[in-house]
Amino acid sequence: MRLSESEVTTRLASLPGWSVKGDALVRAYTFASFPDVVAFVTRLGFTAEANDHHPDMIINYRTITVAWSTHSDGGITEKDFAGAADAGRIARAFPQKP
Repeated sequence: MRLSESEVTTRLASLPGWSVKGDALVRAYTFASFPDVVAFVTRLGFTAEANDHHPDMIINYRTITVAWSTHSDGGITEKDFAGAADAGRIARAFPQKP
């Protein structure tokens, strides 16, 4: 079920670095190396597959932009916040550049 704009804004406070762009939660991570980006994508991919909910991802060398949106519900849902939390947990395992 799609969350209201106020629910999204309130929940976003618990996800540092994430923002809303259109109907998606979005964050860019910059890792120390390209292999770290690939490893992050692999780990996030397996987690997303296990949850049957998949983000959009754009890789640009050491930076990956992750976007979560529940297209079937037309916007941001609890699934997207869970996915963003998973991405954050996985990202902490890799060295990052500011």
